[in-house]
Amino acid sequence: MSYLETAAEFYSEVAQTPQVGLCCVQSSPLQLPGLKISPQMQEMNYGCGTTVHAAELANDPTVLYVGVGGGLEALQFAYFSRRPGGVIAVDPVAAMREAATRNLAIAAQENSWFDPSFVEIREGDAFFLPVPDASVDVVAQNCLFNIFEPADLHRALQEAFRVLKPGGRLLMSDPIATRPIPPHLRQDERLRAMCLSGALTYEQYTQHLIDAGFGQIEIRARRPYRLLDCASYGLQEPLLLESLDSVSFKVAIPEDGACIFTGKTAIYTGTEEFFDDSNGHILPRGLPAAVCDKTAGKLGALMPKDILITDSTWYYTGGGCC
Repeated sequence: MSYLETAAEFYSEVAQTPQVGLCCVQSSPLQLPGLKISPQMQEMNYGCGTTVHAAELANDPTVLYVGVGGGLEALQFAYFSRRPGGVIAVDPVAAMREAATRNLAIAAQENSWFDPSFVEIREGDAFFLPVPDASVDVVAQNCLFNIFEPADLHRALQEAFRVLKPGGRLLMSDPIATRPIPPHLRQDERLRAMCLSGALTYEQYTQHLIDAGFGQIEIRARRPYRLLDCASYGLQEPLLLESLDSVSFKVAIPEDGACIFTGKTAIYTGTEEFFDDSNGHILPRGLPAAVCDKTAGKLGALMPKDILITDSTWYYTGGGCC
């Protein structure tokens, strides 16, 4: 049995018998005015963060959600795209599709604004998304892509890139590892399916996005997720997993490399009213300007005594400069 078959079998089990404690099912989902989440749907909230970012969902987008789970985030996306087929939810596991269909029917009874036609559930997987090229505004996945081996992760990211319109956005939430996960854990298919052993480091994870063609990556959140202890996982020292929420844009990669925003700012501290690097960056004296990590490095090297570069906050919501 391949690791993907193990994952499919595992999620067929938890679709029929929800497991409290798997991923972050005990966390509270995103609260939105007029949105009610049933206990059945909350029990199947198999994710490590959130992919629903209101700022990315203006103008009635078409959303493709990969790995429907219990339907919670599909419902949240439908809150912003209130039309038939506004959300397309794809899952290869029949039991999960059936559970999501039941949960969305309950949601229609509890939310007067929601109609089940707003979410179209389709059979499919991350490697063969059942939509045409450049046909959706948003692709989203929560705690799924970390299950994949690196080669399969690249395939999934390329497929997401294919179906996105130019300028479209890939919204992801996945565990990352604070150091490489040892081989004996990476080879444990059950732990991989449980989102505990397939995580990449932050550097590896973002490089995969760049390799797939995404020219801009924005980190929405980075926070502790799980601690793998020594006794349970055969480690010499505990290994911290973190949850990373990101938005990646289908835009061209600049000649000097992709732009990754992690919340860094550049502050001009010199004697002039402003600093102009003649490359599109104007820094008024004393005012923080959000910049991508690449630009932060360039500005810090250019004027190390007159430009202060602040640390990454790991929380960025736009407005910066490449």
